[in-house]
Amino acid sequence: MPLKNFTQSIPLALALLVPMASAFPVSAQEMAKPTVEMQAVLDKLAALGAKPFSTLTVPEARTQASPADAAHAVQWDKRLSSNPEAQVTTKDISIPTAEGGVAARVYIPGGKGPFPVVVYYHGGGWVVADINVYDGAPRALALRTNAIVVSVEYRHAPEHKFPAAHDDAWTAYKWVVENIHELNGNSDKVAVAGESAGGNLAANVALMAKEMKTKQPVHQLLVYPVAGNDMNTPSYKENANAKPLGKADMEWFVKNTVSSMDETKDPRINLNGRSDLAGVAPATVILAQIDPLRSDGETYASKLKDAGVAVDVKTFDGVTHEFFGMGKVVPEAKQALDLAVADLTAAFEK
Repeated sequence: MPLKNFTQSIPLALALLVPMASAFPVSAQEMAKPTVEMQAVLDKLAALGAKPFSTLTVPEARTQASPADAAHAVQWDKRLSSNPEAQVTTKDISIPTAEGGVAARVYIPGGKGPFPVVVYYHGGGWVVADINVYDGAPRALALRTNAIVVSVEYRHAPEHKFPAAHDDAWTAYKWVVENIHELNGNSDKVAVAGESAGGNLAANVALMAKEMKTKQPVHQLLVYPVAGNDMNTPSYKENANAKPLGKADMEWFVKNTVSSMDETKDPRINLNGRSDLAGVAPATVILAQIDPLRSDGETYASKLKDAGVAVDVKTFDGVTHEFFGMGKVVPEAKQALDLAVADLTAAFEK
């Protein structure tokens, strides 16, 4: 309930004692206000002409400005260095699959190795974006964890409907475990990571490794993962009109990804409906307050904990979906990266 309405319902004398509105939690129907830095990125995204995904065709959605573009533009406006970290080099490769192969970008830190490894899956609702759009996070992870990061370009819907992306994610993980030594990686220290739809893929890889009785990742970094099929959660209601991702946008992504809505019940999409979470890798779950997917991630983190999995979960206030790779312009993104780096480093050192 807004503070104004609240104070009208009690005596004036008591109203004078009511603390400032910031002391009250945001109600289930009220969207939080972005931080100044996050709002600057959102304003830049609007200035670049980006429209809600739900109003676009797939080709339009794939070619419009992305939140990463907006963050880079803010960085440019502030005259902040845009040079890639010199200590990280990249190598583009193709990972063989039954369908002919998927592209991947390998981020290699400086030093002798052999290096620990992170298999990273980008976001984009399984429909948009690619390894070029999602460059900031894998590059920073490679630099800060002194690990090789393999950023996987899985097949996209609607050309390749569910579960094509999930199949590619698993194939890529298996390939990395079996072949990363050729790139000076340590196959005994492989973690998985992903953002949004990619967070879902990373979580599925850990679950698939358990099911297939193969090498389990040493850690899973899940950044605002897609983890459920319920679009009436508290965070969906709070952030129905959020930017850059609202409820209608998520409905658009799902419509383009699945062949029928019944497929959203599949345990690979509805992770929160699963009862086989015990025994998967420890997880870091990073969430954004202004994000329809926040409740999904909170629930999944809770279910992992209930299953005996070690979980480090944190929601960052005042930021939106897609904030994670914006560390040069959004302080909370830097804090989230620090958390991810600390947990991954600890997992690699065990």
